[in-house]
Amino acid sequence: MSLKKYEAAEAAYRLGSLKKAAEELGYTQSGVSHMISGLEDELGITLLARKKGGVSLTQEGETIMPMIRDMLEKHRGIIQAAADLSRGGVVKIGAFTSVAVNWLPGIIRLYRERHPEYRIHLMNGDYNDVNLWLRDGEIDLGFIALPGPEGCRCVPLAEDPLSVILPLGHPLCSQDPVPIEEVAKEPLISLLQTSAQDVHRALDRAGVRPEIRYTTKDDYAIIAMVREGLGVSIMPELLLKGQMTGVAVRRLSPPAFRTIALAVPGEKEMAPAGRCFEQCVTEWIKEHGL
Repeated sequence: MSLKKYEAAEAAYRLGSLKKAAEELGYTQSGVSHMISGLEDELGITLLARKKGGVSLTQEGETIMPMIRDMLEKHRGIIQAAADLSRGGVVKIGAFTSVAVNWLPGIIRLYRERHPEYRIHLMNGDYNDVNLWLRDGEIDLGFIALPGPEGCRCVPLAEDPLSVILPLGHPLCSQDPVPIEEVAKEPLISLLQTSAQDVHRALDRAGVRPEIRYTTKDDYAIIAMVREGLGVSIMPELLLKGQMTGVAVRRLSPPAFRTIALAVPGEKEMAPAGRCFEQCVTEWIKEHGL
């Protein structure tokens, strides 16, 4: 039995919004709505009342939703228990691209030198992927950008400044720092909404709404598109290391940051392999930083 329809209904109820549920689960809003409608058709009842201001439980939904949440929680428990039984001396790590490229090779080297008895399984994705893996118990630790997912213990590691990236010769190259209001006048190339929270927070604080010309899930595709003159972007400094050929990088004004942290699911005690990995992460970051 697929649980996707149940997950969609639970997320919409918990967040009070089809849009927010779609962002959390990585689907389109129409896709979430379609899954919930399909579930309601299967059950023969209406679970959620759709209103202009969001969604709420119907009377039938009040009865059924606790059962759905209990079923999903038990499923996550099964996944976690199976992972614990099969994992042994393996630690499963989730990371987004800039950490996977710039931090993890050094951290893993230190970990292997200290603990050759343990193995590492690395899962690479975007912010949303790592948050979902943490929530579902698919990984032991995850590198995230704060705020972290609910129920996780988060250890802040470093503040990563956001920078403006421009095609070479762009008029804004003459400014450093570049006012965010000027950036917002240009066609913007952005990550998907679920992985661009840091940039959108900076734009919202400045009260500006740029035209987002292109969106992609691939960090390095953005740099290539800027290089070809298709627009400008705002990206974390860590991501730009070694990737600045053919683009200009300028500071952002006012300054904005993302805080990179290590997240650990907080409901169960971590196995020794995971505890040792966390220790290596904090030691490596203390020595090397950004």
